[in-house]
Amino acid sequence: MGQSLPRGRVPFTDVPAASHPDTTATPATAGAIATTGPVALTDRRPVVPAERLVAEMVPPPRFADVSFGSYLPDTSQPSQYEAVQVLEQFAASLNSAGTAPKRSWFRRSAPAPSGPAGIYLDGGYGVGKTHLLASLWHATPGPKAFGTFVELTNLVGALTFKGAVETLSGHRLLCIDEFELDDPGDTVLVSTLLSRLVENGVKLCATSNTLPEKLGEGRFASADFLREIQGLSAHFRPLRIDGQDYRHRGLPEAPPPYTDEVVTERARRTPGASLDGFDDLLEHLKAVHPSRYGALLDDVHAVFLRGVHQVEDQSTALRLVVLADRMYDRELPITASGLPFDQVFTEDMLRGGYRKKYLRAISRLVALARDSSKPA
Repeated sequence: MGQSLPRGRVPFTDVPAASHPDTTATPATAGAIATTGPVALTDRRPVVPAERLVAEMVPPPRFADVSFGSYLPDTSQPSQYEAVQVLEQFAASLNSAGTAPKRSWFRRSAPAPSGPAGIYLDGGYGVGKTHLLASLWHATPGPKAFGTFVELTNLVGALTFKGAVETLSGHRLLCIDEFELDDPGDTVLVSTLLSRLVENGVKLCATSNTLPEKLGEGRFASADFLREIQGLSAHFRPLRIDGQDYRHRGLPEAPPPYTDEVVTERARRTPGASLDGFDDLLEHLKAVHPSRYGALLDDVHAVFLRGVHQVEDQSTALRLVVLADRMYDRELPITASGLPFDQVFTEDMLRGGYRKKYLRAISRLVALARDSSKPA
């Protein structure tokens, strides 16, 4: 599958936008890359204003210029060809539809549409689901929004539920990437939000490694929330995409790590580098909301880590998954010492309810580690 060209997002600030509307930051948490050496991600505590959350609901830099035409289906996987055809037809229906009306919070101005309101792309990691989701977004006229599941839940927290409904109800399309339900509260929240948006005429498309009726399985008592999970499933037409992870077709396993000395020296010679100890970074992630991990990486062009080791705590591992996704979105090569990234999660984790998240993270971290060895 082809890759897209990067496009820079509007930088987040490290201090409230009211006092610094663009890229200015306090000296203690400067967001700009230092000219004398690498920055430390652990020195950053980004603040993301609500208006920026809305403005930034676009595909990430890696998928800024993708299209259905740049998606290269695996010739041995008919489901990949079918996915392109179905999504092209969906985009055509959205193009032929009128402008999405702004519905009232208090009163429905039209009955809920019949049939599924969107498409749910289910499949393993690395089969191009995000590429297809972003292609649909690019092929659809606005207003429209694109965000990960964690960004969507954070938007509700920033705007309030009512504010999120009012903001998104004027949209023609909402694309949700990495759709995962990790706790019952998120299940109820997202189910209610999407139901309200569907009532207001918003079309949906989502990606996940889990079929909609299986969301939450193995992670919490999903039987207690069966009604909400079934409600989510009813909004989507599931579309299975089979295939092998394109990042590893015919490629070697994770490259061997470097020494601490090599990592440090390369970081000092690399413009736009960040340099952190792995333990320090994992500890710092506890103090930063996952929705801000992208802002943590603003103006960084290469990541350098010392002392990568196996992560044994589940919460820490899930935070690392989100950071890996944001680094992959931004195509940041990773140069690291310690363990290779295909050993960073325990065997128990790779057999548990979050296994698909961990496998996706390994796939992406290994790909970024390979990028660090390519000639500039």
